[in-house]
Amino acid sequence: MKKQIGILTSGGDCPGLNAAIRGVARAGQKHFRMHFLGFRDGFRGLVQDRTLELTPNTLSGILTDGGTILGTSRDKPHKMPIGSKVRDMTDAAVETYHRHHLDALVCIGGGGTQKNALRLTEEGLNVVTLPKTIDNDVAMTDVTFGFDTALNTVTEAIDRLHSTATSHHRIIVLEVMGHRAGWLALGAGIAGGADVVLIPEIPYDVEVAAHAVRRRTRAGKMFSIVVVAEGAMSQDQAATVASLVSAKDEAKKKPEKRKASEQLDRFHREHIDHTLKLTHDLEELTGQESRMTILGHLQRGGTPSAADRVLATRLGTACAELLNDGTHGVMVAARGDGVEPVPLEDVAGKKNLVPPDHPWVASARRVGVCLGDQI
Repeated sequence: MKKQIGILTSGGDCPGLNAAIRGVARAGQKHFRMHFLGFRDGFRGLVQDRTLELTPNTLSGILTDGGTILGTSRDKPHKMPIGSKVRDMTDAAVETYHRHHLDALVCIGGGGTQKNALRLTEEGLNVVTLPKTIDNDVAMTDVTFGFDTALNTVTEAIDRLHSTATSHHRIIVLEVMGHRAGWLALGAGIAGGADVVLIPEIPYDVEVAAHAVRRRTRAGKMFSIVVVAEGAMSQDQAATVASLVSAKDEAKKKPEKRKASEQLDRFHREHIDHTLKLTHDLEELTGQESRMTILGHLQRGGTPSAADRVLATRLGTACAELLNDGTHGVMVAARGDGVEPVPLEDVAGKKNLVPPDHPWVASARRVGVCLGDQI
């Protein structure tokens, strides 16, 4: 009998999702006689049993399309909003899996998807995941698909901002995505020739960033490009977060833990306007007119790059082979030019962050990029 395989895409959309769906399903259909059923809008579609049959006609022409033909959401089976309440719908997800007599479920997503997939594995389901995200922060894989396309998009934005920054002699502050990981800001900052790059992994001193701008001005360069990840923090802010996290970890009673969690959540809500404050501070400290640009969801959209199409197809076809072999409970990780199945328990709950000694960091410093921590 043909193996029955379910596929869903979860979390934020990114370029390459359709290429991954196509890679898994076409390889499974052509070489292993598998049947594929897509679930709409991530884990919510699995809970509500909303499906799309993935036939060869359905898959035709989607390789170059951004987004996902299945739709996506950030819903979690164990914490799903139903009306005005949040409920544990894990049993419904498991029931849908068995109703369709699935042999396995493929979950394509980022860090949150890996955790949700592990929970379903612990419920006895056969699950395999693929790593996607423009942030490149999924653990245990060399790279995630979606990252390269977003990197090109941000780099192009920096290229375009150079001309207006030069014409008006301004500081242009560009905010890019990356709550905890600075890969996108760092990579695009290097590729686009940014003067200052601020990432979450390296807390900064705004005086150091301002010094870098003033030094350029003294050298006759009347503009500066500052790239900042949305999760970047000043050294004072990073110390505050560390203190709140420590208080939360050390709290022994539920009221104390709840209070610490609320304080931490409040800090992150207030941190939303961080880039605007940074822009104002740089203007005050340098005396140079400053403007802020936020790329937002532009970074996640559009046609996937050739590199992301190849990567998503490579991981997808490898996934089909693992499914045929009966391998489950793993994420298909990129390893050099090959792939490696990594146990989900080694991935879930972990982040791939920029190490302070990473070659990209060293290269940025060597070409004179200020990372906000050293004059």
